[in-house]
Amino acid sequence: MADTIQVRPATQADLDAILDIYNHAVIHTTASYDYEPWNRQQRQDWFDDHAKNDYPVLVAQEGGAGRVVGWGSLSRFHSRYGYRFTAEDSVYVAEEYRGRGVGRQLLAPLIDAARARKFHSIIGLIDAQNDVSIRLHGRFGFEKVAYLKQVGHKFGRWLDVVYMQLML
Repeated sequence: MADTIQVRPATQADLDAILDIYNHAVIHTTASYDYEPWNRQQRQDWFDDHAKNDYPVLVAQEGGAGRVVGWGSLSRFHSRYGYRFTAEDSVYVAEEYRGRGVGRQLLAPLIDAARARKFHSIIGLIDAQNDVSIRLHGRFGFEKVAYLKQVGHKFGRWLDVVYMQLML
């Protein structure tokens, strides 16, 4: 499976697929603590902001011109200027493609992109129950640097967050 996946920079044409993958995670998982799905304009604004500020958005596409089955991005870790050398990573994979190496194929070029942009650190904010994402980040050298208890709430329960960090 991983051999048939190609990772490339996202384009405007990918926004609906990115939106669908993200919204599925919002509705069905704690990978995002959003409660409501995003609409197309919110995703467009997000994409435009990433382009304007040189934060990469990548997609994993099945085959040469196939379906987008995952996406990843680097984003501002915090809006204050002093945090400008730290990025937050996000990786989302379509449900039926999870566990097939797509996340690994997205995270590697995001790390390369962070280095190329002279970031000093990447932070992953991960639901503490998301063992798959914690293991994925660990394989790339991210270390657990914080564990925040009950800072999120979704699906009627309190959620803990793990901060994982990769020093570049």
